[in-house]
Amino acid sequence: MKKLLIFTSSLLIGLVLLGLLPSHGEGGIYDSVIRLHVIANSDSDHDQALKLRVRDRVLEEASEIIAGCTTRAEAEAALRGALNQIEAAATEVVSSEGAGYPVRVELGMEEYPTKSYESICFPAGRYMSLRVSIGKAAGENWWCVLFPNLCLSAATKKDAEEAFIEAGLTPEQYRIITETKDTKYTVRFKVLELLSQILGKCKQKD
Repeated sequence: MKKLLIFTSSLLIGLVLLGLLPSHGEGGIYDSVIRLHVIANSDSDHDQALKLRVRDRVLEEASEIIAGCTTRAEAEAALRGALNQIEAAATEVVSSEGAGYPVRVELGMEEYPTKSYESICFPAGRYMSLRVSIGKAAGENWWCVLFPNLCLSAATKKDAEEAFIEAGLTPEQYRIITETKDTKYTVRFKVLELLSQILGKCKQKD
């Protein structure tokens, strides 16, 4: 009788946990967005202010480039074909401020920490990223979501949801990144981060 009770309890706990775990498809959160990462030359007031001016110019340029894109694949292709254009725009800003720093603009996979943007929170892990490095790139970072474009955050919550659904996220995936105060979604969010770390380590070994 005791063994049956233990088995039944374990089964019930397992079923509850399965309801909290993200399904395989929810890993698509990592595959549906493009992040923007701008790194200052240093933490001096001048370099931090310059970083923000470069950010504004890159956002202006990149937003126009991906304006007609409806999927991450389309946005990635458009950005990849315009890296020199974005880099030239960023370099122009640096030069106009009298700084001689080089600027590097790259598009590729990059590790991101857990990051919140108003009501949306993205799990830590590897994302497609437009990375803008100014000079030594030894200063504070600036992060946002470039596609769908949350960087120009004049969007309402409804607009943001529609943009992410159109970009490929399912309603369930969207709930995971917006309802992280809910116990169920907090657990699923953290499991996504853990799975991303494990997969990242496996890829490094390969």
